[in-house]
Amino acid sequence: MALKATINKATIHLSDMDRNYYDTLNLTIAQHPSETNTRMMVRLLAFILNANENLQFGKGVSDEDEAAIWQINFSEEIELWIELGQLDEKRIKKACNRSKKVILYTYGSSAETWWKQSQNKLRLFKKLSVEWVSQETCDALTKLVARSMEFQCSIQDGQLWLTSGDDTLLIETTSLQ
Repeated sequence: MALKATINKATIHLSDMDRNYYDTLNLTIAQHPSETNTRMMVRLLAFILNANENLQFGKGVSDEDEAAIWQINFSEEIELWIELGQLDEKRIKKACNRSKKVILYTYGSSAETWWKQSQNKLRLFKKLSVEWVSQETCDALTKLVARSMEFQCSIQDGQLWLTSGDDTLLIETTSLQ
């Protein structure tokens, strides 16, 4: 019998002063059996940083034709394709060919090595932005994992302040491209 996804819920009270976007997001996050808590939280972070009324989770892990997160407009055009991890050039090329903009959030202890090996090839993709999430940030986010989560988020000047209960994190990604 195949393992089923774990369903997590997140309520996010978002104030993004950088983009003048304010909303309360009630998200259902299906965590694939092969997806770690760290990846799920980086996926949630990417969603928060790019929140939009048309942004939605894709099948990402279980379907190569879908992004981890994407924004599709009313004409069925992919405005934004968001991926996570340390992807190969083939997957990024596919995303760049199908969408107007691609953001890759890379994380993990081997992200720096991956970037050194991949950056020359990835710089050819003009639609691509690469953001690095530090291991320290990943560790702090993973400590907040629960089946039901509630966050207060404030984004200003590129800094995200994330509060959950008594815990407050300052999250900044590093732009690699």
